[in-house]
Amino acid sequence: MAYMALSEGQKKLQEKFYEDALNCCYHAMEFSHTIPVEEAFDHDGFDALCHACISGALCRLQRYGECFESADIALRYFNRRGNLHQDEGKHWIITVTSRAIAFAETGKPEEALKFFRIAVEMVNERKGDFPDREDMLDMIERQIYALQTSLQAKKLPVSKAWWEFWS
Repeated sequence: MAYMALSEGQKKLQEKFYEDALNCCYHAMEFSHTIPVEEAFDHDGFDALCHACISGALCRLQRYGECFESADIALRYFNRRGNLHQDEGKHWIITVTSRAIAFAETGKPEEALKFFRIAVEMVNERKGDFPDREDMLDMIERQIYALQTSLQAKKLPVSKAWWEFWS
């Protein structure tokens, strides 16, 4: 039941039904928490997959504070035990990208750039299938360009008129 609910949540996320994706992922975690600890089930890994989907949905719903919370939970697991070449690698990349978008939208462009650059490296390093790989790279590159342009515009000194230098 837990895996079916998570799968449905991921499907809803791809279909852009973000509230439905959230509900499915929360139900998936409820189901997984009923599995006894002594059974061979990776509770932390499953929660990380759920939170990856949740952070993506929350980011698209512009609920950035909650997005950061879910992304942090997922990244705690992925950064320790993630493997880009397994299926969970896609979720790891999506989590990093969601975090970058959230940083960009909350006025932290330097942090956003850092996470977007990490996401590009991860996508380029990943072997095997990745749905919409080129679209994702294009979106990330556009975000990086926009952030860099914005940061450069803020750093440019205001030029003075020629007569101000002589006065």
